[in-house]
Amino acid sequence: MNIIRTREPNRLALNAEALEPFRLMRNLLRWDPYREIAFPGETTPAFMPSFDVKETAEAYILTADMPGIRKGDLDIQLAGNRLSISGRREAESAREDERSYSQERSFGTFNRTFSLPEEVQANQVTADLRDGVLHLTVPKSPEVRPQKITINQ
Repeated sequence: MNIIRTREPNRLALNAEALEPFRLMRNLLRWDPYREIAFPGETTPAFMPSFDVKETAEAYILTADMPGIRKGDLDIQLAGNRLSISGRREAESAREDERSYSQERSFGTFNRTFSLPEEVQANQVTADLRDGVLHLTVPKSPEVRPQKITINQ
């Protein structure tokens, strides 16, 4: 996924599917018409968190809902301008004295990779997982940050 810059973020939200042609395909691939049918021995669909990506003058900010994921189950790596986030959400074990009628929550491993458009400061990236929400702040290099230029008289 690439980051699309815009001066009008509200307008981007309205046209997000038109600007990201693979979003529709991802949603179609996630849909399973047989999800409600329980086949013995089959697993549920893999867990794939959705990310919000924002850009400020100083940094890129990524946010994702990750309910049920512990800090130790996440791996975040930055190599050059490629940010990789992987992890897993464990399935709850079923007890013998209970009967399950529906299992819609997904679990498993996931991996997301983002290509950032500019160089970033890898040693100053901060990650915070609180209340099931992951917040990542990836600061831009000082060379690529906007700088105010004074006009001489």
